[in-house]
Amino acid sequence: MLLAQSVLSVIASVYLAVAAFAYLLGSIPFGYILVRLFRKEDIRTLGSGNIGATNVVRSGAKGLGALTFLLDAAKGYLAVFAVIMVIGGLEVAAVAALFAVLGHMYPVWLRFKGGKGVATAFGVFLALSPTAAFAGFAIFVVVLLIWRYVSLASIVSAVAFPIIALLVVKDRTPLFVTVVILIPLLVILKHRQNIQRLLQGTEYRFGKPKPSAAESPTP
Repeated sequence: MLLAQSVLSVIASVYLAVAAFAYLLGSIPFGYILVRLFRKEDIRTLGSGNIGATNVVRSGAKGLGALTFLLDAAKGYLAVFAVIMVIGGLEVAAVAALFAVLGHMYPVWLRFKGGKGVATAFGVFLALSPTAAFAGFAIFVVVLLIWRYVSLASIVSAVAFPIIALLVVKDRTPLFVTVVILIPLLVILKHRQNIQRLLQGTEYRFGKPKPSAAESPTP
């Protein structure tokens, strides 16, 4: 009994450490940092007020927006990849993935007001299932090119990823399946206002010369 309790305690400690590591890495607000560093502005006062790549682009800094997307995706990938390399196993990797995305969405440094998690989710999915991640990204690009709504592209790709991942990933565990479904649900939940504007026909179309007052979807 004591041995079993000790083993469970060690496992719980490992999972807590992984969750803390992934959350702190995921919570680095690259969009906020880059705009503050290079433009001396607070991205939260511009456009939609979101710290994600799309809002950085809409603020007039396309290069910084692209870099924001890459860094937000990289931190998600690194959080999961590092755990896989050090500890291994789909379950602990899934925990890292979930908390990296939560860190981006709710960063402690910005009073828990972060981005919508699209880029970071892509990064963690790339580490969990590259095939599903690239397929989801391809769907994102196609939807964006056809309809020019970043929010719609994000939502559709978020729906597609867990379906593809569950088809291609072997040796799935219940925790892995839960996380693969939960992360897209969180991303979609973050886009609930965008969904309302899509239904009303007032959502901002990517590439418009003059953004509307509606909030832009941001990764």
